[in-house]
Amino acid sequence: MRKYFALIALIFGFFGNAQIINPVQWKTKVVQKSATEFELVMDATIENEWHMYSQFTPENGPLPTVFDYKNAKGNFDLVGKTKESPYKKVYNDIFEVDEYYFAKTAQFKQIIKVTNPKVKEVKVYVEYQVCKEQCIQQDATFTFKLPEIKVEEVTSTNVVSNDTTSVSADTTLITATDSEKATKEIVPTSTSNEEEKSLWGIFILAFLGGFAALLTPCVFPMIPMTVSFFTKQSKTKAAGIRNAFIYGISIIVIYVGLGMIITAIFGIDSLNALSTNVWFNLIFFVILIVFAASFLGAFEIVLPNSFLNKIDRQADRGGIIGIFFMALALAVVSFSCTGPIVGSLLGESARQGGIGPIVGMLGFSSAIALPFMLFAMFPGWMNSLPKSGGWLNTVKVSLGFLELAFAFKFLSNADLVLQTHLLEREVFLAIWIAVFGAWALYLFGKLILPHDSPMIHISVGRLFIALFVTTFTIYLIPGLWGAPLKILSGFTPPMTYSESPYGVGYQNTVSSGVSSESALPENAHIGPLGITAFHDYEEGLAYAKKVNKPVLLDFTGHACANCRKMEENVWSDAEILKILKNEIVLISLYGDDQRELPKEEQYVSKSGSEVTTIGKKWREYQIERYNINAQPYYVVLDADGKDISKPVGYTPDVEEYKTWLQDGVTAFKK
Repeated sequence: MRKYFALIALIFGFFGNAQIINPVQWKTKVVQKSATEFELVMDATIENEWHMYSQFTPENGPLPTVFDYKNAKGNFDLVGKTKESPYKKVYNDIFEVDEYYFAKTAQFKQIIKVTNPKVKEVKVYVEYQVCKEQCIQQDATFTFKLPEIKVEEVTSTNVVSNDTTSVSADTTLITATDSEKATKEIVPTSTSNEEEKSLWGIFILAFLGGFAALLTPCVFPMIPMTVSFFTKQSKTKAAGIRNAFIYGISIIVIYVGLGMIITAIFGIDSLNALSTNVWFNLIFFVILIVFAASFLGAFEIVLPNSFLNKIDRQADRGGIIGIFFMALALAVVSFSCTGPIVGSLLGESARQGGIGPIVGMLGFSSAIALPFMLFAMFPGWMNSLPKSGGWLNTVKVSLGFLELAFAFKFLSNADLVLQTHLLEREVFLAIWIAVFGAWALYLFGKLILPHDSPMIHISVGRLFIALFVTTFTIYLIPGLWGAPLKILSGFTPPMTYSESPYGVGYQNTVSSGVSSESALPENAHIGPLGITAFHDYEEGLAYAKKVNKPVLLDFTGHACANCRKMEENVWSDAEILKILKNEIVLISLYGDDQRELPKEEQYVSKSGSEVTTIGKKWREYQIERYNINAQPYYVVLDADGKDISKPVGYTPDVEEYKTWLQDGVTAFKK
């Protein structure tokens, strides 16, 4: 009788808590641009605290929003890419990547050109992920009704309502004369604090890069020469200060102009996608290797002399134009030193997207321009400048080592996107240890490169820098055995992208029962923390019957941040991990597995949704069985697949989750 009442309570408790979560509501409309061109507008309203992810969100992070224009072939052409409203960018320390997301609202627009006058409607399928404490993979199908296409006619300005099949989507048609008004309705979201911080980060990094360029052999000797020119050629001190100020502003204008050109060539929207573009990362890897070789003394990168001579002739004209061309001459003459730094900064700021290249060049040029202006205003300060010498080449070589290290970050990005596993975490760290170790030896005077001056002893400042680089190199070494290296979080490949995903030492100390590929049961995999896991419900249940153990049914996702938090912070508890490895069978069903199901296993769900992928299969299974669609979600089952515990979602409290798990195991043994 007690078991009967417990079962009743469990059932009511379950249905009281389970629910289909739908935090995104859609509205759609059509804006007629011309007789044959239409703009499809999809507006999403997102519940508070939920995040929906951009089309451009990087690989190995949350799932991006994806649009599929179903009946395009033979009916219409897409004009450009699907555009979206501004998103927020925040670093995710779980996935170790930036995540791009929308809060409260999002808007997507796609222009189409109709090629088949008989087409009556446009079908758009969208898949997206939304997260709060739990993550949900959702999809919707929008049907945009089009008017009869007649090239000689443009419809009136009336707004025509249409029906769509989607998630709470209302579609309207707006004609060409209303398109300007419709465009005005699109209000971009304000720049987030995270975006501002990111731009400040680019500015500071670029400013430091400019300061480093200032200390190279191509730029540093130019300071006294240029300041001397202004002080001698100017009739008054005020004129000298004015000319130096114009000279500094000209330097800033030249480099900021370069940033604007880069932004204009690629476009702000395209720059946002560069961080995961394989070719962009591979090209910049090669460029940085070339720059590094140049800094290390293999050769010099110079611009054609004819170009420099033309600029020199313009600089002789005098006045503001002459001063501007003097600044341009500085940029050209110093290119062999500043070019590699500028190239690296443009590459990194382009990865950040938006106006990053402009902000980056503003920071870089400000660091270059300030000394020229300040020393021209206060010539007495020149006496405090150190003399040119071999130390300038040391700075240049040091920048070469840094360029070499950063080059492999771009190669790592490409490797992560392609999932080739050629540059896993251990290999990446080994390369960095070699690079920074060689840099330390160079600073200690044990390595001599082509343009180095003879050296009897090293300065105290150089010794301190050598000690710092050596310390950093030693810090990297434990990372080969699984140390997290938190100060490099986001720079190195993630822990899961390695030969030993959770660290050799970590696995050996947590539990002696670590799974190995050879010891795995049939159809099983090594899951999180070395736990034996099944990724198919029937296969896992069959094994549970065989060994007579309960099942932990784990509805999870590859791109579910809170699923990873549960695994890393809760499952890693020694007592919980012992249960998961020894007393229970783990079945992990990934709701975002994009692998396609065999044709014979594809079907249409009760809700009318096409189930074509493994992830969609498990999402529909979770909805049909538990009336909930969020991850993480955990249930303890008996060997016959019957629930013996009340399901729970995200439970960050270790003791609470441990008690829940132990109760499930105890209930199975009774």
